[in-house]
Amino acid sequence: MMGALTGIKVLDLTRVLAGPYSTMILGDLGAEVIKVEAPGGSDDTRYWGPPFKGTESAYYLCANRNKRAITLNLKTEEGRAVLKKLIERSDVVIENFKSGTMERWGLGYDELKTLNPKVIHCSITGFGQNGPYQNLPGYDFIIQAMSGLMSITGSEQSGPMKVGVAISDIITGLYANIGILAALQERAQSGEGQSIDISLFDSQISTLANVASNYLISGHIPGLLGNQHPNIVPYQPFPTMDGEMVIAVGNDSQFKRLCSLLGLEHFADDEKFATNAKRLENREQLVEQIAAQMETKNSQQWLKLLNENGIPAGPIQNMEQVFNDPQVKERNMVIEMEHPTIGSIPLVGSPLKLSRTPVEIRSHPPIAGEHTEDVLLELGYSIEMIENFKQNQMI
Repeated sequence: MMGALTGIKVLDLTRVLAGPYSTMILGDLGAEVIKVEAPGGSDDTRYWGPPFKGTESAYYLCANRNKRAITLNLKTEEGRAVLKKLIERSDVVIENFKSGTMERWGLGYDELKTLNPKVIHCSITGFGQNGPYQNLPGYDFIIQAMSGLMSITGSEQSGPMKVGVAISDIITGLYANIGILAALQERAQSGEGQSIDISLFDSQISTLANVASNYLISGHIPGLLGNQHPNIVPYQPFPTMDGEMVIAVGNDSQFKRLCSLLGLEHFADDEKFATNAKRLENREQLVEQIAAQMETKNSQQWLKLLNENGIPAGPIQNMEQVFNDPQVKERNMVIEMEHPTIGSIPLVGSPLKLSRTPVEIRSHPPIAGEHTEDVLLELGYSIEMIENFKQNQMI
């Protein structure tokens, strides 16, 4: 079956999460992805565990399916010569080396476009290719701190908190793909490649969205709101008779229906609560009254009533509950695939549901260097040359 990106060749010189996540999505969409590591395997996530299944870390498995893997010693001329052959046949080269590394190897974008004028080069770094921070390492946790995300995440009791996943990496991988797909579209018209400069810092700041806009417009520095929303009330968790659940009221009509369900009909017309702006001003009084009513029923009773009345609400689920959720199963958000050394592995499915060129999970997250010989043979190297590369630790 043809994928949306069938025929596109991607050279993946990335490691950890932002880059591998980006290239995995391109692979899911049908692109041919070749993952390049140093001999022995240099993607740090191979060793980030437990948990492991056999020799493979759960972390590595989450972002590396639909790729072939080769190893090259890029510190040697021979290794770089092989890489140049791969660049010549690639549509996209994506790398997340520190700023200046590719240039030191004679493989900066100026050299890449000489080898292949149509190539699209995407650099992912912590802080970008210019500016006073360009040479600093950029790990997700540092970016969450420096971007302001942690300053608005958490409560007064907890203090600043990071998001529970490496969200800056994930967002950056998605932005990288937007840039790559845009460049491929433009290349179809111009016939020329280009270079894309994506940073974790820029990407995370861009996703501050309304919080950033609130500050830029008002000059007010937001604090820690915990699970409350800076612009909408009520929009937070509430305790029930047997636990806690989230209610997210987005407009005045939803608020009126909520008041009716809670037996607080008079609040809907009270000038202190009738509009969202007024509810924001009188947040504490309103939340206190809603919370008292929510504790009169259990979560399932409330969910049924809220859903029937078109009021956005949902349970706070743990991982076991998420992956047993019938909606998750119906949407194929967990898949099983075979791995050559560790047997069947469960992986998170793709959220991309394309009607005519659907995502296809074709191959397992590869073992380091699993496809080196096959790829070198495709590039025209002989068995004897490949054996010589092995003996000299070039692959």
